[in-house]
Amino acid sequence: MKKLVFGAGAIITLMSACAPQAQETLTLSGLNPVDFQTEAHGQKTQLYTLKNTAGMEVCVTNFGGRIVSVMVPDKNGEMKDVVLGFDSIADYINVPSDFGASIGRYANRINQGKITLDGDTIQLPQNNYGHCLHGGPKGWQYQIYEGSQLNDSTLSLVMHSPDGDANFPGNVTATVTYTLTGENAIDIQYEATTDKKTVINMTNHSYFNLSGDPKNAITNDILYVNADRFTPVDSTFMTTGEIEPVTDTPMDFTTPKEIGKEINNYDYTQLKNGNGYDHNWVLNTAGDDSKVAAKLVCPATGIALEVYTNEPGIQVYTGNFLDGTVTGKKGIVYNQRAAICLETQHYPDSPNKPEWPSVILEPGQTYRSHCIFKFSVEK
Repeated sequence: MKKLVFGAGAIITLMSACAPQAQETLTLSGLNPVDFQTEAHGQKTQLYTLKNTAGMEVCVTNFGGRIVSVMVPDKNGEMKDVVLGFDSIADYINVPSDFGASIGRYANRINQGKITLDGDTIQLPQNNYGHCLHGGPKGWQYQIYEGSQLNDSTLSLVMHSPDGDANFPGNVTATVTYTLTGENAIDIQYEATTDKKTVINMTNHSYFNLSGDPKNAITNDILYVNADRFTPVDSTFMTTGEIEPVTDTPMDFTTPKEIGKEINNYDYTQLKNGNGYDHNWVLNTAGDDSKVAAKLVCPATGIALEVYTNEPGIQVYTGNFLDGTVTGKKGIVYNQRAAICLETQHYPDSPNKPEWPSVILEPGQTYRSHCIFKFSVEK
């Protein structure tokens, strides 16, 4: 779901290199909080560290509301960082990516960047094959959330998005609350309100590699998706409007299987169009966030990830556009399929498909979305 044009970097001014640097303790994942301190338009960025009693650690920056690292134990009790990202705020600013981001206003694609509300057609930024992807090149992943750490395990991030932000209507206030539970789960609550009719569809864009080493591809990991149907895409990654069964296709993960088992079967048009898996699955869970929407297991480490959500869909993206040009944490080069994204969401281009679950938010209403990433070990 990539190929973004990054435009926010020019407005960021890094703190002077000659300024005195505080001596801060490194995080469990090896990050230095000082490396995440900068300022833009009077807003400061920093790194927040969440911990639980089980020893798990999650680091988040308010630049784009991004999860930077997730430390969980493997089957031998060794702590592993299971998400891709960067070691400093400078790389997040200067290298185009969605690593770990809280996406808004609209996750995924809107066809030709056009929406119609009450008869008025609105042109949004076009930054991906003529479509609007993830809110455009200055989406919330490139903006600064107001951060407030409520306790050792809870972080509140607030975005004040003005009317006309990327041409989306309405003054929107959105809150993303990260809670690291005692059960080794990252609980993400999204809320938003508006003063004018608008559309909203938020998600988290973490890139998971449960081996803890992104030099390893995720193709040997075992994936389960609780969905009998998916939304096909054309050659520009745009949904066609159809909903098709996964039965007897490479899209069928109702029985857990290796991600790489059929991923290179480009004789199947959908894998060719997506350059691998980059599709929205229509979940069977019917908005019940107590039911498993998807599950990922790394046989090498035994680390398992279960996803729960009240959303109707989940985008599975297998890092198809990672191409070795980006170097992440600890100097590791991110090659194709070094990670998988499991993005809970409403379906792509829903504003233009009224028969699909609505993404319209009216004044007086509150948008709510819920996602849980729960980690465990299978020995």
